[in-house]
Amino acid sequence: MFFLILPQVPVSVCTPSCPVGFRKVLRRDMPVCCFECVPCPLGEISNMTDSLDCIKCPWDKWPNIQKDKCHPKSREFLSFEEPLGSTIVTISVFSSLLPLSVFGIFICYKNTPIVRANNFSLSCLLLISMSLCFLTSLAFIGYPQAQKCLLRQVTFGTIFTLCVSCILAKTFMVVFAFMATKPGSRLRQWASPRVSYIIVVLASFLQLVLCISWISLAPPFPEDNIQTKPGIIIVECNEGSSTAFWCMLGYLGLLATISFIVAFLARRLPDSFNEAKFITFSMLAFLSVWVSYIPASLSSSGKYTVAMEVFAILSSTWALVICMFAPKCFIILFRPDMNSKEHLMGKSKI
Repeated sequence: MFFLILPQVPVSVCTPSCPVGFRKVLRRDMPVCCFECVPCPLGEISNMTDSLDCIKCPWDKWPNIQKDKCHPKSREFLSFEEPLGSTIVTISVFSSLLPLSVFGIFICYKNTPIVRANNFSLSCLLLISMSLCFLTSLAFIGYPQAQKCLLRQVTFGTIFTLCVSCILAKTFMVVFAFMATKPGSRLRQWASPRVSYIIVVLASFLQLVLCISWISLAPPFPEDNIQTKPGIIIVECNEGSSTAFWCMLGYLGLLATISFIVAFLARRLPDSFNEAKFITFSMLAFLSVWVSYIPASLSSSGKYTVAMEVFAILSSTWALVICMFAPKCFIILFRPDMNSKEHLMGKSKI
């Protein structure tokens, strides 16, 4: 009767074939022809129909949308070509010209009272170090190579320490200079320019020793991070020792904190020594930037962690340049009547 109605062999199919990107899983208490098609897990493929198992892609590859082929993973790092990287480069280069411009102004007006009253040679060293601070941000952009990873944090730490050490020396010289004017003071010998250079050298030397120990015992190295973002290889610099990195940053913060405290206590000295007021504001802005950087860097990942540090470098250096030198340049260029010995000695007010 069957052959009279439909002269074909009947097909008994419980479940259709599983396509590529899936694997077969037998249903419990069901015939062997009954199974489920389960998508391959993250990072695995199947390149044939009715596959029983999925194949895991190599560590540097990732499945396509169909999950039937493994393609090379994309690599993420802060490159010069992308808009963020090119913007940072432009800002860094042009920003580095600002301290050099102030340096040129100080050279042209080096015999004026306001320049001479602010330790001309130490101010020039500070301006050069500020220009280098802006340029250190360039070391954080581009493909993380071994040499770049080894030197970028060390360069940043050393140059920034030189910069903050100059401000620290200026802060102590403000206090020494005022105390030396008192009759019978023994601090007169401490008010010489040589003392300021000793402060800069000692403070910078300690940071240099810390950085050399860091790269000798646990040097930073490039690393492929495949855990943070599935399907993407984050090429980054492993700091080697996070303890050494935070010690380097902590020492920098210690110098800035000491400078801030001393300048804050000395802010009410006579007008001839009022650079302490500018140092107070500059150190407050500097510390605020880097305290904000800590939670921001810990909550970001990949190239955005690098971008956070670069923005902290640029913004903190900008804060130092503006707070330390903007008032002086304004007086030199636009208020020459205030650039006089009488004004600095308190006979007139700013």
